[in-house]
Amino acid sequence: MPTPEAAAVATELRTAMGKLSRRVKLEDHIPHGQVAVLGVLDRDGAMTTSDLATDQRVRPQSMARAVGLLLEQCLVTRRAHPTDGRKSLVELSDAGRAALEAERGRRAGWLALAIEAELSEDERELLARSAALMERLAARHGLSGRA
Repeated sequence: MPTPEAAAVATELRTAMGKLSRRVKLEDHIPHGQVAVLGVLDRDGAMTTSDLATDQRVRPQSMARAVGLLLEQCLVTRRAHPTDGRKSLVELSDAGRAALEAERGRRAGWLALAIEAELSEDERELLARSAALMERLAARHGLSGRA
C-alpha cells in the first residue's frame, strides 16, 4: 500500500502528464490513431492488421479502416506475408516515415519552446532530472502483474 504522500504525487503526476500529452498532440496534423499506428510500425516493423489491432487495443474492423486511410495517403504499404499466403503485412512507407518524423518534430518543437518560455534555468535542470526519473518509473515491472 503506497503512502498518502506517494499516492498524492502519483495522482498529480498522472494528471499533469495527461494534460501535457493532450496539449502536445494538438500540434499533430495527422489524427492521433493514425500517428499511433505509424509509430508502432516504425518501432516494431511490419505487422498484420490483426496484430496492429491487438497492439492498439481496437477491433480489427476499426484497424482495417485506419490502415485503409493510411494506404490511401501512401503513408503505409501492404505486402504479402512471407509464410502465410492468406495474410498481408502493413509497413511504413518512406512518406509515412517522413510524416511521422514531422509529427514528432512538431511535438518536440512546441515542447522545447514552451520549456524555454515558461521555465527558469533551475526549473529546466529539475525537469531534465525528472525526465530520467520518469523513464525509470516507466521501465519498472511488477506490482500489477503487467509489464
